[in-house]
Amino acid sequence: MYKQIAANKRNTILIMIGFVVVIAALGALFAYLFDDWWISAWVLIVAVIYAVAQYFLSASLAVAMTGAKEIHKKDHPRLYNTVENLTITAGLPMPKVYIINDPAPNAFATGRDPKHAIVAATTGLLDIMDNKELTAVMAHELSHVKNYDIRVSMITFGLVCVVGLIADLGTRMIFLTRARDDEDNSPIGLIVMLLVSILAPVAASLAQFAVSREREYLADASAVQLTRYPEGMISALKKLDTHARPMKRQNPATEALYINNPLRKSAVNTLFSTHPPIEKRIERLEHGKNTF
Repeated sequence: MYKQIAANKRNTILIMIGFVVVIAALGALFAYLFDDWWISAWVLIVAVIYAVAQYFLSASLAVAMTGAKEIHKKDHPRLYNTVENLTITAGLPMPKVYIINDPAPNAFATGRDPKHAIVAATTGLLDIMDNKELTAVMAHELSHVKNYDIRVSMITFGLVCVVGLIADLGTRMIFLTRARDDEDNSPIGLIVMLLVSILAPVAASLAQFAVSREREYLADASAVQLTRYPEGMISALKKLDTHARPMKRQNPATEALYINNPLRKSAVNTLFSTHPPIEKRIERLEHGKNTF
């Protein structure tokens, strides 16, 4: 388990470096094609400002996007006590606890570190899970906190957004420049710019998907280690699969935060989902029962 966490941290560093290289390359390409190297400098400045803002504001944005409402022990003792007991067991600070008024069973964790963490569950999840299953689900979310997956998700999401923003601005610059002076624009340069503007966000998103999928497997296993009860996690995942439904507030930007895919099922969503299939997650837990 600890080897897997260490490997994930190393892979995360490599992915972060890859994003920086992509952003720098985009800025350099735009600067070269427009013959203005100030563009490259501005791209890096905007990327840094955006990433920093994203780091500090993404948890609040996630809460706003999902419609989650903060609760205290008196508001929902069952959920609050479950989270409180698990944080004591895991040696974590008590996170803020939220509930989302949505019949779709789901839960998420976010925040920049364990001291600023948020965990949330939907009313649909609370309705269908027994105490052992609810404990397993919240242990999964707190594992994301303990493993610093929440920080990685925030940084990855922010960088994906930066790449998309830069690519979009570059595309707009192409067409504005093209419309203003059609003769001085190279068709080859236009084609290259369009290809890069389209493929860069796709590549960035694929990296996000790869990171998120592996971390779901790790959080499942970490939850079992925390609760010492694999059957609870397996049973919870089976219920999530059986009762799965799209959430009322759907936003691809927050998809990776949830324990189960909150979006409507489609061929595209399945292919590019940030979540591995639940049957594969159950299969891994079944195979690893004797090792937890």
